[in-house]
Amino acid sequence: MNVSSERRTSPVLIEASALTRCRHRVHLDAAFPDALSAAPEHPGAKQRQEAAATHREAVRQRLFDAHPGEWVWIDPEGPASRRAEATLDACRRGANRIWGAVLPAEPDTGRRGRAEILLRDVERGGYIPVIVVNHKVTDPGRGATTSGLFVWEPVVDETRKVRGQVRDQMRVAHLYRMLERHGLASPAQVGGAIGYGGDCILVHDLGAILEDYDTRLADRLAIARGETPTEPSQIGECKTCPWWPRCREQLSATHDVSLVAPGQRATVLRELGVHTIDELARWEGDPPEVWPQGSFEDTVVVAKAWLVGAPLVRRHDHVHVRRADIEIDIDMESYHEHGAYLWGTLLNVDGISAYRAFVSWDPVPTDDEARSFAEFWTWLSAERAAAAASGKTFAAYCYSRTAEDKWLLGSARRFAGFPGVPTEAEVREFIDSPQWVDIYQVVTDQFVCPNGKGLKKIAPIAGHRWRDEEAGGEASMSWYREAVGYDGDPDPQQRRRLLEYNEDDVIATKVLREWMSERAVHEIPHISDL
Repeated sequence: MNVSSERRTSPVLIEASALTRCRHRVHLDAAFPDALSAAPEHPGAKQRQEAAATHREAVRQRLFDAHPGEWVWIDPEGPASRRAEATLDACRRGANRIWGAVLPAEPDTGRRGRAEILLRDVERGGYIPVIVVNHKVTDPGRGATTSGLFVWEPVVDETRKVRGQVRDQMRVAHLYRMLERHGLASPAQVGGAIGYGGDCILVHDLGAILEDYDTRLADRLAIARGETPTEPSQIGECKTCPWWPRCREQLSATHDVSLVAPGQRATVLRELGVHTIDELARWEGDPPEVWPQGSFEDTVVVAKAWLVGAPLVRRHDHVHVRRADIEIDIDMESYHEHGAYLWGTLLNVDGISAYRAFVSWDPVPTDDEARSFAEFWTWLSAERAAAAASGKTFAAYCYSRTAEDKWLLGSARRFAGFPGVPTEAEVREFIDSPQWVDIYQVVTDQFVCPNGKGLKKIAPIAGHRWRDEEAGGEASMSWYREAVGYDGDPDPQQRRRLLEYNEDDVIATKVLREWMSERAVHEIPHISDL
């Protein structure tokens, strides 16, 4: 991407999202606004934005239904300055509940922000900013401070603990400072977040957050204003960043060490004087005293593999995968946290494979999900029992069992008592048995993976190809919305697309484990070969 710096004639304004974003991205966003606006939108980011908008609207409807006539709704149309005037006017008139608040931009401080909700603090005066987000803000546990949705009454919650979300903390702190400027901030120094599920408001103590917020804001503003230089470095955020092609080209040209040791690992290496992949590949001696993630020895191997272009490196002389007379590959598809709508299977007996899907096309969450899950479990149990009765060995395979285990156990709990739904203990017996094989873990144990261990990264090395070039978890979310008719009539073509994508995933697992059993030892170099 060839872009040139553009001289700004207007003040730099940043939203709270910049405070948890890559520092170099903050620089590029501010320096090249035209290139940023012209960059194609990442499909995953677009899908998440659409899902978040749907969630916000569902929360708004619930709140408005509970207190009809008590809300001031700031018209989302029109310029931000007009919406900010309407917000301040509603605050000065003492509105109890404001939806869609926009606060005046602050050219001197660089702040720009908006809140889904402003709640009037009827005891102390001022307003409490509350945001609505489409991710979890609490987990089961104890100690979080929460309030009910409809009446602001914060109490210590004995059923929930806080799920750390720094981005949420920075956003409510940002909004609090903006309210403070106009004398509209509650003296309680609190903010709130309504997360996925929308059943409570998590209360954030801003007194513990504001110092960190002020430091981050000063840092990001200095970067955006061109006062503090930055350099690219690969981190997790890069995969969805519009600037990644530009940064990757620069990092590749210099063999930057972050290409093989992203994030904090690159920071540690640079502090030790290791700036390039070549320097890391030549490492001798003991590993660093503090290493943030994974095996340092593996990171050195990845550096060596990167230099010679090896997509995988064997750890051992032989590659071992558990095999059985009856083999079933399993892949589950879910839609966010709403439910698991599809359990795809590939039965392999005597060299013959057959794909079968257990699916619900009712939009999740739905009780019909219990039916499809029960049918899947009944079929799987029958295959296990038949193998045992005939004296044959049995194995079921998935790729990265975390999601499958979560929905197996979660479905058993949610649908307990529905016909055919197993108990949680029955599910636990299966997933804790040697018959449940995680090929992702097998790959981790057998190989060092320079380009990542995702199925889409590893299976092509074994010769597998997906029929749909857009196939992927994020793309499937958009397909699912169309398949079940979230935004219009159900689309049969997208249903077929999802089934083909799922079938290709289970085939990929089969191809990969067979390749590891038969050919990998001959095609993949050993660590000692590098």
